[in-house]
Amino acid sequence: MSQRPEDTDQELLARLRNGDEQAFVALYRRRQGAIYRFALHMSGSASLAEDIAQEVFLTLLRNEWGFDPERGTLSGYLFGIARKLVLRHLERSRPDVALETESDEGGMPELAVNQDPLAEITQRETLDALRRAVVTLPRRYREVVLLCDLEEVDYADAAVALGCPIGTVRSRLHRARALLLDKLNQERHPRHGVQRLKPVRCEL
Repeated sequence: MSQRPEDTDQELLARLRNGDEQAFVALYRRRQGAIYRFALHMSGSASLAEDIAQEVFLTLLRNEWGFDPERGTLSGYLFGIARKLVLRHLERSRPDVALETESDEGGMPELAVNQDPLAEITQRETLDALRRAVVTLPRRYREVVLLCDLEEVDYADAAVALGCPIGTVRSRLHRARALLLDKLNQERHPRHGVQRLKPVRCEL
């Protein structure tokens, strides 16, 4: 017996628009985790990330911002909503904190120094170090790394979510990866920084 092909996001959305509650549940289960992780890494708050994830899908139910399949996938659209909600919440709750850093190098908090050489720590510790480094990036670099590297969103959908051209996504991602490598090198050699890591694609 052949298995029924899984509904696409757009098919689930169409069923949702026709009042199918199970379609909403399926869509929520499929996409909620990624939305939550994005909001968590952007805000640093688990409770806020939960609120954002819930609000994204409530917004989808209310169809407040209107999904246009001509502009990109539903996944990119949902990330775009999440991004706007994160920024709105942060502006409202922390008006004194700048969400955007104009300088490429400024405004980055120092990472806690890891005493073990990066080459000798476990894979989990490596990922933890990388995630700590991601959190310290300026917003415009952090969000593109989270989308393209962590959630594996393609450049076109990332451009829709971020409201910028694909070329900007590519350039920001290139810069973000360079900053991450520099920060990981600082953790590995906090005093002298003699040995450098080779520039490779950062996998989260």
